[in-house]
Amino acid sequence: MIISVLITFLVVILILYLINMLPLDGRAKQICRVVVIVLGVISLLKYIAVF
Repeated sequence: MIISVLITFLVVILILYLINMLPLDGRAKQICRVVVIVLGVISLLKYIAVF
């Protein structure tokens, strides 16, 4: 379980880094970041067995 949580956390960080590198305007980057963070939190909550 801990390995799955760690992998999910690292994937979220990697995706956020890649979004930062994309040539998008500020508003689009912000929306992408929020979506990735929400999906990451939901995924982490699944591993912790809240859902």
